[in-house]
Amino acid sequence: MQAKAFEYLKSNPDIDLIIVNDSKEATAIYEASSYLGYESFTLVDLRANIGDDLRVYKEELFELLSSLSNFYHSKNPKKLLISPVRSMIYSLPKKELFSSTKIEFGMSLDLSSLKSRLHNWGYSFVDIVEEEGEVSFRGDIIDVYPRGAKNPIRVSLFDDEVESIRVFERQTQKSSKDELDEFMINAAYFSFDDEEYERVSECVESLECDSFIKDISSLGLWCLGESGVDLVEDLNSIKLCDYEDEINEIFSFLEFEDKKEQLLKLKCLPKQQIYKDIEVADIGSFLEFHKEKKIKIIANSDAILKQYELPDIEFEVIHKPYILNVMSEKELIISLNKEQKKSRKKRSKIILDDLKVGDYVVHESYGVGIFEGLKNTSVLGSVRDFVEISYQNDDKVLVPVENLSLIDRYISDGGSLAIVDRLGKGSFTKLKAKVKAKLFEIAKDIIEIAAQRELTNAPVIRSDFEELDLFCDDAGFAYTDDQDKSISEIFVDLKSGKVMDRLLSGDVGFGKTEVAMNAMFVAIKSGYQSAMIAPTTLLVSQHFKGIKERLSKYGLRVVKLDRFTSAKEKSSILREIKSGEVDLCIGTHAILGVEFNNLGLLIIDEEHKFGVKQKEKLKNLRADMHILSMSATPIPRSLNMALSSIKQYSQLLTPPSQREDVRTFVKVYDEKLLKEVILREIRRSGQIFYVHNRIASIEQKRKEILEILPNLKILVLHSKIAPATTEKEVMAFENGEYDLLLSTSIVESGIHMPNVNTMLIDQSDNFGMADLHQLRGRVGRGSRQGYCYFLVKDKELLSEDAQKRLLALESNSFLGAGAVLAYHDLEIRGGGNLVGEAQSGHIKGIGYTLYLKMLEDAINLLLNQNQESQKSKEIEIKLAISAYLNSEVVGEDRIRLELYRRLSKCESAKDVYEIEEEMEDRFGKLDTPTKQFLEIIVIKILALQKDISLISSYSDSITITFNDERKEYLKARSKDDDDILVSVLEYL
Repeated sequence: MQAKAFEYLKSNPDIDLIIVNDSKEATAIYEASSYLGYESFTLVDLRANIGDDLRVYKEELFELLSSLSNFYHSKNPKKLLISPVRSMIYSLPKKELFSSTKIEFGMSLDLSSLKSRLHNWGYSFVDIVEEEGEVSFRGDIIDVYPRGAKNPIRVSLFDDEVESIRVFERQTQKSSKDELDEFMINAAYFSFDDEEYERVSECVESLECDSFIKDISSLGLWCLGESGVDLVEDLNSIKLCDYEDEINEIFSFLEFEDKKEQLLKLKCLPKQQIYKDIEVADIGSFLEFHKEKKIKIIANSDAILKQYELPDIEFEVIHKPYILNVMSEKELIISLNKEQKKSRKKRSKIILDDLKVGDYVVHESYGVGIFEGLKNTSVLGSVRDFVEISYQNDDKVLVPVENLSLIDRYISDGGSLAIVDRLGKGSFTKLKAKVKAKLFEIAKDIIEIAAQRELTNAPVIRSDFEELDLFCDDAGFAYTDDQDKSISEIFVDLKSGKVMDRLLSGDVGFGKTEVAMNAMFVAIKSGYQSAMIAPTTLLVSQHFKGIKERLSKYGLRVVKLDRFTSAKEKSSILREIKSGEVDLCIGTHAILGVEFNNLGLLIIDEEHKFGVKQKEKLKNLRADMHILSMSATPIPRSLNMALSSIKQYSQLLTPPSQREDVRTFVKVYDEKLLKEVILREIRRSGQIFYVHNRIASIEQKRKEILEILPNLKILVLHSKIAPATTEKEVMAFENGEYDLLLSTSIVESGIHMPNVNTMLIDQSDNFGMADLHQLRGRVGRGSRQGYCYFLVKDKELLSEDAQKRLLALESNSFLGAGAVLAYHDLEIRGGGNLVGEAQSGHIKGIGYTLYLKMLEDAINLLLNQNQESQKSKEIEIKLAISAYLNSEVVGEDRIRLELYRRLSKCESAKDVYEIEEEMEDRFGKLDTPTKQFLEIIVIKILALQKDISLISSYSDSITITFNDERKEYLKARSKDDDDILVSVLEYL
């Protein structure tokens, strides 16, 4: 394929556009043409259908627009556009729609005109800029992330004059110290003027589609009209090779026969006569064999050349990043460069907890209440911000924002509703005392088990086996950096002579089993047996099939034990395990009573599904064995810190390179859509999950689907069907005996089926964000594109919250999005599982957050017997000064709330001053009340260190009260705010 394009372009430099099948072919042609001196541009493979909401494809659309803009504006006479056929179906924007505006240091800006222009150009106006195509105007600060830019830009103004231009990091929102002289703002989508914007907006409004929000960014491409261009007609075009099958599949749902004919009639690149494509395994031998030819070696750097033992023959080195491997009778061109991994999105470090009025919160002293928002209140002549929480009987508590660390969102076990506490009753204090006693027992058990294992000598397992490299190659894919790191950490543990107790955490499908197989392989090769336990027969069956295939090739014996193992077979397996003939046993709880000959390693999959008692029974299989637990739920950071000295922890945060994102669409339920989606998946020999979360009406739903598609083979499953039947039927589904699995949300965990790549979720507005993300993770688990459709009855009847939730999921469909979406919620829900026992009664009473905090305190206290518990102490600061984060400086309540939370958790004055520096950077010059609030936080930190419980003032008199009720009195220079603050700070 590369050779064909290489040969043709060498002698035909007048081609402007080559159309290929997909992105893979586009990349190969890009490498070949760039080597030949073309300035090449590739269009992304945009697989949207007309009427689709393009926010789902935002990343690809921005990439396509940037490439097209660069192609248009290139002055190089030898320029080439390479495009997958799918991106050539629709009209694309013409050159005039790619304007830009320059911002320079010292220039005067007309803010009103700039806002209007960016609005017409499709920029989203937000409070925090994190993605391309977003802009934020905050007083004298403008943050903008131009499409195609590497980083967002922060512009500081003095009045209307540009005072500084700096790049800032979207993860931390902090700007660099280096200033720029100028930068360009490209149109986010299309550079419409007012008239064009109005015309396209009217067209968007009248489009027949069920997009939730109809605007330029979601549907603008479908309404370009005279502003669009047919590139196939306008450019000297040719296609790489026949793509009739691809074209027929694309047009099976589209009615553009003219376009179909036009693309099929394009001339194909002729078959090559001189060059051919080559694949090289042993470069040294290959070069030696072809040493009579003119050899060119492409390597991006000398460091790459040094990695290979090249023979002492004559060759030319070309220092370029291209990957081109072709050969003729006289010439050999070979590349040592490796394909660059696609960079993944990083999660923002600024997590907005987005507490809304009406949410349940828990206060450490007063219990569960309802969050009523921030209240700016005047007390004794000074203005302060408080958080208002309401309790039973309309009682209210005003919590000073400097003590916000004492409050957290209430999340109960299983998401059950909270019961609001009553003030002054004392029941919450009693409940806390009860939970504390229970938690000390759990913490003591955890620590004792860890201490015992620390003193136990464990099998020394080596990892220096030659076959290990071959075993890793068998995976068929390159390991991610996280997988490599986790494997190294495990190998260090295994050969240390101490018992390993490591938790491996990673999102669904991120390669935990592959990491575990490396551990099994070296354990068995070192002469020890391994065991793997999973919570369901289905999971056991899946693991057994995959792992046996990999290990049996090395002469290793793998068996499985579950409820389907016959008595005769079980008896034989148990005998072989005891005698040492079996290397690895994979099973459910059936493993608990097994007697092993020489067990060295135990793998616990879906670790959070097992209770504390079951885990301890497993650990008793052999006192000195190594344990690797695997879980898809993230561990709360604070608890992880508390456990770090007693449990090792590895994380997989990067998805495998061959995995595709799951495209997510929010759609109104429609029979035509249902038929189209199901048939599209079946046409590519795939299967479908359909989630209908009501057992009472699931049979009716099956009949509805069969009315639309009578020949569809449907399997119905829910929790009232016997487990044995469920597992047997799921295996039948996995073997392809059914097309569609119609079930309740029981498919949410534990199912790995690479052939199921479309999911439909009925009444998706009734699910929580975390649940929807987990469900979505069940498709797109192979190398195929996954599709997930969130179906709703009527978008007009959706609550604002449900709409926001679904749109956030639709917009964030990239891999690892769980970290961005509802991270706080996911990590809290997953956290309780680490401890094991449900403790549901206690968790329901005080919420997960406080439960985990108290467990952390219990563990810390037991680990540091001589140290005082690091409990958060409440301190009252009743200084008669106005101190709050001014809404004129920080406009959004949610951002102010997050800053209050971060400030309340500061442990040193340095932490506070770092946040002050960040605030000046993000929001511009701080006013007096804001600066004074920051000083109040510093006072709180210093006072806590001196065991002070209250600091109050009246006029110029200041009283310091200690926890032992001792008092000291100060006199300020005056009753002015700044004099009172100076006096207190000097004293402290």
